[in-house]
Amino acid sequence: MTPPERMRALLARPEFVVMPAVWDGLSARLAHAAGFKTAFLSGSCVAAARLGGPDLDLLSFAEMFNSLDMVRGAAPDLLVLADADHGYGNAVNVQRTVRAYGRAGAAAVLIEDKITPRALTSAGKPCMPRDEVRMKIRAAVEAAKDSGILVMARTDCRPTAGIDEAVARIEMYVEEGADILFLDSPKDEAEIRRAVAAAAGRPSFAVLSPGAPRETPTQKRAAELGLKIGTYPTGLLSPAIAGMKAGLAALAAGEAETAMALPPPELRATLGYDDYDSQARRFVIQA
Repeated sequence: MTPPERMRALLARPEFVVMPAVWDGLSARLAHAAGFKTAFLSGSCVAAARLGGPDLDLLSFAEMFNSLDMVRGAAPDLLVLADADHGYGNAVNVQRTVRAYGRAGAAAVLIEDKITPRALTSAGKPCMPRDEVRMKIRAAVEAAKDSGILVMARTDCRPTAGIDEAVARIEMYVEEGADILFLDSPKDEAEIRRAVAAAAGRPSFAVLSPGAPRETPTQKRAAELGLKIGTYPTGLLSPAIAGMKAGLAALAAGEAETAMALPPPELRATLGYDDYDSQARRFVIQA
């Protein structure tokens, strides 16, 4: 089965799907080793890792595509829902992006409706006119037929244009053939229920990391509300940053490592040194 076919099969199962957010080979390898079948290649996590900064539409197609390649290389069996932001241009750019992600083995791709580049502020996400968004999603769905990659259509317009407009966009995405729907920044459970209803039986995706001004139900409650997929952009990233800060503090204090560091044998096993040796042994020239 192809990655998109496997993703469809996974989403057809009754349980709620948890997607850790990953950004590189190591995070993908760890997610797969922990038993997760799928992960979200998160733009915010990639921005943090590559730029050392916030997710403010500064990443390029090439940087995200390279991150997808790293993730797929390190964990080829992991089903990746890859963030493609606004598609990196107009409807034709969207098609190029979707086709490239499909050829690279992504199981699904996210396309959103925000205007880029955004105004020179970190606040708010103004969105494109509805008709322009329709053409982008139509282009994405058409291009997805080449590989079968699933299209996740996201609207960021709820904070700036209201829930009625956001729901109307989700209904429009369904009309255009999007496979997964995503209402960003719902205010409360009532808005989540409206978005799920507008998805008309297709899977609904949600960001469930705490801290932002949005409703973030537990996994159990998210399933009760009808959501199908939950991702946690800070779930791995925040502890990773905390660990690096602890390591730096230990070095500054004259120590060799922090108390939370992995024992050397566990670190080597996690990075796959033994796996490498077993594979390489077949090619050793015998004396």
